[in-house]
Amino acid sequence: MKKTVLLIILIAFVLAGSIAQTKSIKKSPVLTEAAPESAGISAERLARIDQICFDAVKNGDLPGIVTLVARNGKIVHWKAYGMADTQAGKAMKRDDIFRIASQTKAITSTAVMMLWEEGKFQLDDPISKYIPEFKNPQVLKQFSYADTIWTGEPAKSEITIRQLLTHTSGIGYGIIDGNEQMKMIYQKAGVTDLFTTEKNTIAESVKKLAKLPLHHNPGEKFTYSEGLDVLGYFIEVVSGMPFDMFLQTRIFDPLGMIDTWFYLPDEKASRLVAVQQKVDGQWKKYPVTFYDTDYPVKGAKTFFSGGAGLSSTVKDYAIFLQMYLNGGELNGVRLLSRKTVEAVLSNQIGDIWGEKSDTKYGLAFGLLTEFGQNKGGKGSDGTIDWGGYFNTQYFADPKEQIIGLIFKQTQGPVNDETGWKFRQLVFQTIDD
Repeated sequence: MKKTVLLIILIAFVLAGSIAQTKSIKKSPVLTEAAPESAGISAERLARIDQICFDAVKNGDLPGIVTLVARNGKIVHWKAYGMADTQAGKAMKRDDIFRIASQTKAITSTAVMMLWEEGKFQLDDPISKYIPEFKNPQVLKQFSYADTIWTGEPAKSEITIRQLLTHTSGIGYGIIDGNEQMKMIYQKAGVTDLFTTEKNTIAESVKKLAKLPLHHNPGEKFTYSEGLDVLGYFIEVVSGMPFDMFLQTRIFDPLGMIDTWFYLPDEKASRLVAVQQKVDGQWKKYPVTFYDTDYPVKGAKTFFSGGAGLSSTVKDYAIFLQMYLNGGELNGVRLLSRKTVEAVLSNQIGDIWGEKSDTKYGLAFGLLTEFGQNKGGKGSDGTIDWGGYFNTQYFADPKEQIIGLIFKQTQGPVNDETGWKFRQLVFQTIDD
């Protein structure tokens, strides 16, 4: 009887996901490989990307790399270099799976905006309307290192959903927070940061987080935070679906992102790239620290981090970015309206980073400004970008309709210049 009930619930979730998407009048093609010249890209200039990647591996700066470049909906470059696991003698393949960490945030933000389009909430609603534990937030006032006891003062306002999307809520990031006091407070409270193999849920962790002090009053500053984990739980509350299933049925399946998961199915586990560090000149697997890098394939597999939990491939993430370049649609499936995409890709933080900063922040991505554009090598005004904790980076230029992804998996000190070099070299390949 129990199995029957679970099956009915699962079918209901799948059906909810299948009918939630809308067909689009517009039907852009799926991402497929094509000759560079067909997309206005120079094959000869693409070879420069090959060279920097070959050199980075040959010189021992990185163990392995996968890169992808797409333009006008066509993949013009997709290659692998070096080793996925040096100690195991496993060569990198271009469809290998990487822990994308903070690249999860844009996907979670997209899910939030899909529910927003359904009229479930307003962006400036207080999060406490949906997660009552966040009512009456406190800003850190005093802290004792001796016993980690803290006192706070009432925040000037409630935390809003928009502030959680834009990292302006005042919430911190525990173990990787720049504030030592916050690190200690989060650790004592048992908040789960980033990843875990332990039996825990985002609901449990977020409710602990809600009782902790803020760095500052909501809306005052940009503080990189666990706000997207809060929104992962918020998605569960608003949609009535487990967060992982919402992403699977509402985003990954409709877009054909077949290799993007919180926890990999057994048949895909062998494609997970090892996280490596350099020890005495040799690349070795990164050890267990405050987390286990094998979290995508082992442990309880119950914690779905909206800010850092997903693993994916360059191809899958390129599909996700192409949907944005298409104005919210791919292959006849519309996830977001063009007007919603315009809002997501607009400055949402004002001049918090300065009036003439190179970058701003929207509702899901970092945004290159005109000042950043004019310095050269990073793309057009409005180019979106971000990266991940394990050394993955991406960007997408809506004006040039170009996407670039460079994925690596390292921790600890590395002599890695491929991030800026790759981006700079992608734009020099344009030949139209």
